[in-house]
Amino acid sequence: MAILVSQCQLFFLGLVLVINLLTHDGGVTASNNSASFSRSSFPAGFIFGTASSAYQTEGATKEGGKGPSIWDTFTHNYPEKIKDHSNGDVAIDSYHRYKEEVRMMKEMGTDAYRFSISWSRLLPDGKLSGGINKKGIQYYNNLINELLSKDIQPFVTLFHWDLPQVLEDKYGGFLSPDIIDDFQDFAELCFKEFGNRVKHWMTLNEPSSFATVGYNDGFPPRRCFKSVGDCPAGNLETQPYLVGHHLLLAHAAAVKLYREKYQKSQKGKIGITLNSHWMVQYTDHHFDIVAAQRALDFMYGWFISPLTYGYYPKNMKSTLRNRLPKFSRKQVKMIKGSFDFLGLNYYTAYYATKDEHCKDANSTYNTDSCAKLLQEKNGTSIGPTTASDWLHVYPRGIWELLHYTKKEYKNPVIYITENGVSEFNNNTLTLEEALADKWRIDYYDSHLQFVHKAIKEGVNVKGYFAWSLFDNFEWIMGYTVRFGLNYVDYKDGLKRHPKHSAIWFKKFLRRTPKT
Repeated sequence: MAILVSQCQLFFLGLVLVINLLTHDGGVTASNNSASFSRSSFPAGFIFGTASSAYQTEGATKEGGKGPSIWDTFTHNYPEKIKDHSNGDVAIDSYHRYKEEVRMMKEMGTDAYRFSISWSRLLPDGKLSGGINKKGIQYYNNLINELLSKDIQPFVTLFHWDLPQVLEDKYGGFLSPDIIDDFQDFAELCFKEFGNRVKHWMTLNEPSSFATVGYNDGFPPRRCFKSVGDCPAGNLETQPYLVGHHLLLAHAAAVKLYREKYQKSQKGKIGITLNSHWMVQYTDHHFDIVAAQRALDFMYGWFISPLTYGYYPKNMKSTLRNRLPKFSRKQVKMIKGSFDFLGLNYYTAYYATKDEHCKDANSTYNTDSCAKLLQEKNGTSIGPTTASDWLHVYPRGIWELLHYTKKEYKNPVIYITENGVSEFNNNTLTLEEALADKWRIDYYDSHLQFVHKAIKEGVNVKGYFAWSLFDNFEWIMGYTVRFGLNYVDYKDGLKRHPKHSAIWFKKFLRRTPKT
C-alpha cells in the first residue's frame, strides 16, 4: 500500500511539473486562477456532462429480449483476451440502476448525459425485418424520460462498437456495404422513437478506433493475426480502410435521412464523435514535422477530412493509392458537410518521428503512415503515466487539437465528448483511499483550463463531457482500471460512491467567482 501511495504522489508531482514546465514545446499553459475557475468562467449555455457506453455499463446482456453483440461473443469466446477474463454480462448494471445513476448526475449538477443505444437491444436480429424489441424501446424511453425529469439533456450515440453479432455472421458487418442500409434503418427507428426528446445525436463513436482495433489489433470482430489461426481470414492491407469507408457512408446516410425526414419537426442536431491523440513533432527537423502531420492525417484526417471537404487526406491517398476506397460523386455530395456538430474525444499525446523502416514492413495500418509514435524523448516521458499504457497526461494537447481543428477544418461547433484519466483497480486499498483521486482532479482542471483558453481564442467549443460517470468495463482491460468520477464497488453489490473528483466537479459546477 505504501508503494502505491508513493506512486500516486509521484504522479501528482509529475502532473504539476508537466502543466507548469512544458518549455520543450513552447511552454503554453492555461493561466486561470483555479480558485475562481468554475462553470461561470465559460460562456452562457456551455454544457457540462458525463459519458458512458451501452456495453460498458448496461449489463443485462440476456435480459429484456436483447440479442448478442460482437462484444458479447468476443468476451465469451476469447476470455483470455480480456486482462481479468471478465465480460459485460452485468457490467455495472445500469439497465436496472439507471434511476440511481440519474440521481447522482443531478446531485453533481451536470447538464447532460452522453450514452449509447445498444443496436441489438432494439433489433435483436440486427434488421428491421427481424422485428423490434419493445422492451428495449421501453428501457431507453425510461432512461430518457428520467434524465429529462431531472433537467439533464440526453446526448445519444447510435453506435459505440457493439455491432449485432447476427450482422457480422450474415455478411461481415462493416466489411460489407449492406451495413449502410441496416444502420440507416436502425438510426431511423431511434429517430422515430426518441427524437421528440433527444436533441443531440451522434451517429458513431470513434470510427477510426473501431476500424483499426477491430481489423488490425485483435478487438471484435477480430479480423487479424492470420498466423494465430483463431481469427477469420482478413487482409490487413485493405480491411481497416474498407471498414472506415463504410462507416463514413453509413454515417452520411443516417444524417441525410434525419435532415430530410426528422430534423425540421424534431428540431435536433446530428453529428459524429471522432477521436485523436495530439502529435508532437519529435524534433524541429522537416522529416519529423511531416511525420507528425502524417500521423494526424491517418488518425484524425481519415474521417474529418471527408466530412468537411468530401475527400480523404492527400497523405493517405498518395500512400495507399488503390488500397484506399474511392467515393462516387453522389457519395461525396452526401458525406461533405454531414454534421451539425463534431464530437471530439481527447486523452493523450505522442511524439511523432519518421519511421525509417516502414517501407520494409508489411503494409498494415500501423505502418502505413511511416510515423513512429513515442511516449518518451531522451528518456523523459511526454507526460505522467497512468493505469492505461497508451495514456500519458498532456493537457496542452487538447488545446493544440482544438486549434488545429479550427484552422484546418473550418472551425466547426465542437463538443468534447470524452476526456478522462485512469487509475489501477487496487483491491488492497480501503474505500476511503480508493476515493481519493487527486490526480484526476488535476487532470480535469488542467484540461478544462486549456479548453477555456481555446474558447477565448475563438474555437467554437460548446460543451465538455467527462469520461466517465462511473468506473465500468474498460474493453480488453476489463475491470482492472477505473476511469470513473464515481467509484463502483465490485465486491459489495456494485454500490456507487462519489470519488473526490466527483465532489470537485460538483463544486466546480456550483462555484461562483468572488466579487
